[in-house]
Amino acid sequence: MITVEALAPWLGGALALGGVAVAATRRRELMLRWCLWALGVPVVVALFWWGDVGVAILAVAVALVATFEYCALTGLGWVDRAVLAAVLVGLVLTAWLDPGQTVRVLGAGVLVLAALPVVAGDAAGGFRRVSAAVFGLVWLSPLAGLVPLGATALALFVAISVADIVAYFAGPRLGGPHLSPLSPSKRWSGTLAGAVVGIGTLVLVGAWTWPLAVAVAVGGPVGDLIESMVKRGVRAKDSGTWLAGAGGLLDRIDSMLVALAVTLVLG
Repeated sequence: MITVEALAPWLGGALALGGVAVAATRRRELMLRWCLWALGVPVVVALFWWGDVGVAILAVAVALVATFEYCALTGLGWVDRAVLAAVLVGLVLTAWLDPGQTVRVLGAGVLVLAALPVVAGDAAGGFRRVSAAVFGLVWLSPLAGLVPLGATALALFVAISVADIVAYFAGPRLGGPHLSPLSPSKRWSGTLAGAVVGIGTLVLVGAWTWPLAVAVAVGGPVGDLIESMVKRGVRAKDSGTWLAGAGGLLDRIDSMLVALAVTLVLG
């Protein structure tokens, strides 16, 4: 069984190795990102160590920040933001306290978000509001899976993070065809290298299962492309500017969102 205590040393080692690699590049942006991880990872590990309560607090906090960033990107108004945030918080709490009702809460959230522009009589922008709000709910709802997955989600986070780092450095050096027009800087070579190392990380930490392997190899890269699609659709470079050198929170968890969804569906 995967435990937070068993994963903590691996996280510490990954941070240390990442620090050495970042220092070698002498790139200020990467150094700022590493400092952010060095501050954030201990907090995340502590919340997972606390148990379901801590993970629920983490999931709620991430959901609220991610909702604000997403709604700012897509131009959703404050009513839509408040309802979307409330539904996501409700999903997290339901997944924690009464998991059997999660699908009902998700379905109710879709109906409420779709009803808002109808009730308001928004003929000009109603369809866009419904499309953006429902997409945001579906995209961010896997955060509710953090609670039932527990330490498995933390192991997935480790593997996804390692895979992203490897893909970032390996792609430009290995060359080859680009992964997608949605993200021209990414290459198939880097994505495949990241997938191999990410799955190897699952094996090393004792978290190997085929659903997690698919989540790392496929879910992670797809999650990154989905956020690229959203940002290109609204002509934005990052989801935010409040994380020094790292954009916004969505820029950091995009791969994890779809990886969580894949894990929940296949697991």
